[in-house]
Amino acid sequence: MTPFSIPSFAALRPLTQGIDVTHARRALAMRPFDLGGLGTLLSPAGGEILPELAARSRELTLQRFGRTIQMYAPLYLANYCVNRCAYCGFSAENRIERRRLSVSEVEAEAGVLASQGFDHILLVAGEAPRRYGMGELLAVAAVLKGRFASVAIEVQPLTAAEYRQLFEAGVTAVTVYQETYDRLVYDAVHLDGPKRDFDARLDTPARVAAAGMREVGIGALLGLSDWRLEGLALGMHLAWLRRNFWRTGVTVSFPRLRPAEGDFKPLSPVGEENLAQLVFALRIFDPDVGLVLSTREEARFRDGMAGLGPTRYSAGSCTVPGGYSRPELSGAQFTIGDHRGLDEVCAAIRAKSLDPVRKDWDPVFQAVAA
Repeated sequence: MTPFSIPSFAALRPLTQGIDVTHARRALAMRPFDLGGLGTLLSPAGGEILPELAARSRELTLQRFGRTIQMYAPLYLANYCVNRCAYCGFSAENRIERRRLSVSEVEAEAGVLASQGFDHILLVAGEAPRRYGMGELLAVAAVLKGRFASVAIEVQPLTAAEYRQLFEAGVTAVTVYQETYDRLVYDAVHLDGPKRDFDARLDTPARVAAAGMREVGIGALLGLSDWRLEGLALGMHLAWLRRNFWRTGVTVSFPRLRPAEGDFKPLSPVGEENLAQLVFALRIFDPDVGLVLSTREEARFRDGMAGLGPTRYSAGSCTVPGGYSRPELSGAQFTIGDHRGLDEVCAAIRAKSLDPVRKDWDPVFQAVAA
C-alpha cells in the first residue's frame, strides 16, 4: 500500500479560491461529493451561504445518526513530554508541575468519572515513553477493561504491534492529531523531539487501523495554519483511510488553540463562524464520519452547534493528571472553554430535542472482534 501523502498547502489553495456563491450552491447539491466540492464549501463563497450549509449538515446528521450525541470525558494519565511543541502546555521546556498517575490513582480518577455517569473515556498522556510507556498503558487497560463501554487513548505514536497489544487488552480506539498538515508550519512549531518527524506522524493513523482498532480519530489543531486548507487535508486523509481501512471507523476532531503555559498565540486565528463552516463542510463531504466538538469551545457555541453536525461531545473535562479527584492540582495542558458538568451539558442537549448517549455500543462487540 502506498503511504498517505499530502500536497503542499500552496498546491491546495486554488481549490478554495475564485469561487462565487452560485458555484457554492451548485456544489452543495452535487452527488457524489468530491474533494473539489469540499474545497468549494470551504471557500469564502461557502461562508456566504453558511445557513444553507448548516441546514444540509443537519439533515445528513439526522439521517445517519438520528438525534443522538455521544458523551465522553478525557482522563489525563501523565503530563511529562519529550517534545518541544511551541503551542502545547506540556512542552518539555515549560515549567509546569509534572506528574504521572499510578494505577491506583487512575482507578480513582476513573471512579469519579464513572460516578458522574460517563461510560466512554479517552486516556491522554504527554509523549514520554520512558515515563509512561506500553507497560503503564497495558496496566491501566487491564484495570479499566469492563468498567467502561469503550476506552480510547491519545498518547505517543506506537507500532502496529503495540496497538494490537492494546486492542487485545481492551483499548478500542486511538486519537492522533497531525496538529497541522502544513509541512512548513509543522517544522516551525515542532522545535525538538520525535514529533518533529512530519511523515512518521502522518503514518500513525494507518498503523492504528492496520492493527485492527475499531476506530481512529484524526484532527488538525486549528490556529496553526489556514483553516480552509487544513479542512481540505483532513478530507483527503479521511477519504484515504476510508478506502484503505474500511473496517475501521474514523472520527474527526476540530480542536482550536486555547490558552496554555508558554503563552503561544495563534498563527492563523479561526473564528466561530469559520469553525462552523469547517464542521458543516466535513459533514457534507462524509455523512457517516463521527465529528467531535470538545470542551475547548465555549458553552454557547457548543449548544448552538448541537444537532447541526457534531456527534460527540465531551463534558466536565479536566486536562490536569489527577485533577478529577484532586481539583487543587496544577499542570494543565490547556484551559477549557466549557466548564459545565455532564448533567448540565446533557440538559442543554435535551433542550434541543436531542438525546445525549453515554455509550453507543456494548463491550460484547470487543469480545467478538477479538
